[in-house]
Amino acid sequence: MAELATIARPYAEAAFSLAKEGGAMTKWSEMLRALSAVSQDAQMQAAMASPKLSGAQKTSLFTGIIGDSLNDIGRRFVGTVVEAGRATLLPHISTQFEALKNEAENAAVAVIRTAMPLTEEQRSAFAASLQKKFGKTIQVKETVDESLIAGAIISVGDQVIDGSAKGRLAAMAVGIKA
Repeated sequence: MAELATIARPYAEAAFSLAKEGGAMTKWSEMLRALSAVSQDAQMQAAMASPKLSGAQKTSLFTGIIGDSLNDIGRRFVGTVVEAGRATLLPHISTQFEALKNEAENAAVAVIRTAMPLTEEQRSAFAASLQKKFGKTIQVKETVDESLIAGAIISVGDQVIDGSAKGRLAAMAVGIKA
């Protein structure tokens, strides 16, 4: 996994540089997310692996599916990636691009796993609290995981805050065994 991320990094940095120069961070985010989604389709993966198709034909497949979502620079970018045989890296490129974008914008994504859906008030309170803690603009992404019983597990970057009942019970079990 680390190898793929390492190979994807120069592409992500190039995309970030192009987006920054063109003042089109949001557009590039959208393009890379779309390219990532298309690259994960089973039929597209089979086409990318086919030795019968040339690099230009593979690029044409991508641009045909994505259509107007790509600007001219985006088309050339995907052509470079596809013709280098790196289409499978598009999800990694997209992820790394988003990390670079968030860093440049002093923003972060908080993934909040809860046992029950959050109310808008709870979501806002989490965002405000996390914004204060991390000193960044926080975008909240929420998932429901009923196995948590109660509470929440919050991930911001590589930091995890486990305030779930399941996590506390597991910690108690470890303490009792020790």
